[in-house]
Amino acid sequence: MIEYFKAVLARRRDDEGASGVEYGLLVAAIAAVIIGLAFAIGVFVKNGFQDTCDELNAHDASAQTCP
Repeated sequence: MIEYFKAVLARRRDDEGASGVEYGLLVAAIAAVIIGLAFAIGVFVKNGFQDTCDELNAHDASAQTCP
């Protein structure tokens, strides 16, 4: 049994780290999260500007400054 654990530990030490494919998948996952957050934040910012334009147009109906 001890020999088995020694063999497992020896194979574990031979591991040279993550391969390029694993790093690529990690970068792709991080990029997907960043893009998702950017789109989500963009929707909130757009709605905030639209609400501001609507309020400005409601107070001054003669000067339509926003589409």
